[in-house]
Amino acid sequence: MNAEPGQTARAVLLLGGTGRTGGSVLRQLLARGVRVRAVVRRARRLPDDVTGDDNLTLIEADLLSLSDAEFARLVEGCDAAVSCLGHTMDAQGMFGRPRDLVTEAVRRLYRAARKIEPERPLRFVLMSSVSVLRPGRQDAHRGPAVRAVLWLLRGLIPPARDNQSAADFVLEVVGADGRFAEWTAVRPDSLREGDVSEYDVHDGLVTGLFRPRETRMANVAHFICELVTDDRTWEQWRGKLPVIVDRMAAR
Repeated sequence: MNAEPGQTARAVLLLGGTGRTGGSVLRQLLARGVRVRAVVRRARRLPDDVTGDDNLTLIEADLLSLSDAEFARLVEGCDAAVSCLGHTMDAQGMFGRPRDLVTEAVRRLYRAARKIEPERPLRFVLMSSVSVLRPGRQDAHRGPAVRAVLWLLRGLIPPARDNQSAADFVLEVVGADGRFAEWTAVRPDSLREGDVSEYDVHDGLVTGLFRPRETRMANVAHFICELVTDDRTWEQWRGKLPVIVDRMAAR
């Protein structure tokens, strides 16, 4: 299938393609005719209709066990990289190792980009969360009390700390350079199943932490695909932490 009108098919490195949102990203990229290089721990978790696609290259590996040279070979030839990595919501996923999976993967991607020195900066998209904050007090709806709750959660729950650390890294390190990689960190609200529908993307938070809005995983995947394939969308959201929520029906 050809890419959508006005878009350029790119080669994309995908991390976390067996998760629910990552799987949707994989399917939607392939549907656009984009070549995808996906690193997965267990290839059998991918459905047969995906693994048989000629545009998909599968690398079955424990991501953090790869050497820097191997990581660089994964990135080489790709125009963009997408991380949909996360921690499973069980005891092992929440408190087992690696506790810094997302942050370490982001660091490795950046080191790889620096090593290969691409002609154009690698376009990097990090799937994040509305629990992740911009520095200072740039996010509305996050007053001192809510910030204290989030600070406590990051101290008690490693995945919360990992997500914030990964976003801090792309903002402070990748964003401070820009020669080898550019970034966007997508922040969905309360994730749910469902097909692609109308959605809105905001520059900042739109609700309080305890009054979440819903975001379909398919919509998050659609926005990520737009970022890596459409130059205008990328220019609009490059270097930002956009918040994506499903569009509310008019009352």
